[in-house]
Amino acid sequence: MGRSQGLKKPLNKPMSIREETEAWEREYMSPYACLSSESRGRANHEASCPIRTEFQKDRDRIVYCNAFRRLKHKTQVFLSPLGDHYRTRLTHTLEVSEIARTIARALRLNEDLAEAISLGHDLGHTPFGHGGEVVLKEIYSETFSHPEQSVRVVEVLENKGQGLNLTFEVRDGMLKHSKGYGSVLPQEPDELPVTVEGIVVRFADIMAYLNHDLDDAIRSSVIHEEQIPKRCVEVLGRYHSERVRTMVNDLVMSTHIEDGEMRLGMSQPVYEAMAILREFLYDNVYRSDQVHGEFVKAKKILSELYYYLLKNQEAFEQELRKMEMGVFPANTTRERMVCDFVASITDRYALNLYEEIFLPTPLV
Repeated sequence: MGRSQGLKKPLNKPMSIREETEAWEREYMSPYACLSSESRGRANHEASCPIRTEFQKDRDRIVYCNAFRRLKHKTQVFLSPLGDHYRTRLTHTLEVSEIARTIARALRLNEDLAEAISLGHDLGHTPFGHGGEVVLKEIYSETFSHPEQSVRVVEVLENKGQGLNLTFEVRDGMLKHSKGYGSVLPQEPDELPVTVEGIVVRFADIMAYLNHDLDDAIRSSVIHEEQIPKRCVEVLGRYHSERVRTMVNDLVMSTHIEDGEMRLGMSQPVYEAMAILREFLYDNVYRSDQVHGEFVKAKKILSELYYYLLKNQEAFEQELRKMEMGVFPANTTRERMVCDFVASITDRYALNLYEEIFLPTPLV
């Protein structure tokens, strides 16, 4: 499968840096990579940058947005940990990005696209991790999901209601990054990202959380190293760096071309070991008494905040101003607005607001 080289530039008109980068992509990237110059574009057309490609612009917009900064105070697994070395939603995002970039580079895919999807994939994640997502499913809508909320953040909520105007490919990868407890690659074709880079992020996400959640669970003594299934240690390795290296190398070496498409996959031993490790984490960490007990408390906090703000317009508007929110599309329901706010706040913000509203202030 070849690339179209396009029209050559007139000799008296040198290429911009962006155009040089796009020419490099056409020359050196895999024919299965998504080229920056062939993006499906943005909802609102805008002039090209003379330096950055379209996906590089998206990456920068994500890094500079409010929602990205808030990830540093959002839970990964352990709520508001006091230890300096526990992961947060931000450090998880950075680890996903590093793994995705490594895989994309090895396969000669578009590293900028993989990075942009990775950096944006959890922008819509709730405070208190998946516990926050569960409570919004219960009290707002059973259809609520953090991937859809991530896309809503960049389309509607960021930049004071103007959104970030990201490319189609980045928004598609963000929407379809999640697999929950299901298969890494869904059976339904329309559930797969349209780009190979988006599929890379799906793999990178699970590689990141399997390893760093295991690391944090051992650090917190929720589990002990000797409990790790023997098969996982034998196949993947004993230490974090060994396991990540095994997973990444296996994916790169197992990926192949079939029916004119790049098929990402893993060898059966490594994939099975990852499945065993994921089941082990669900049974012994995510559903453990220590983690579940904290999520029960978090659900109470978020549900009470939701109903309070639903009933108290003045207080709600005040909090929206603090969050630099408040511009919503016409006909947005009050419930949707409150849901957007609750999904956007950090663990710390939720705890402080709950204390301010519901706990008595002692007299001095």
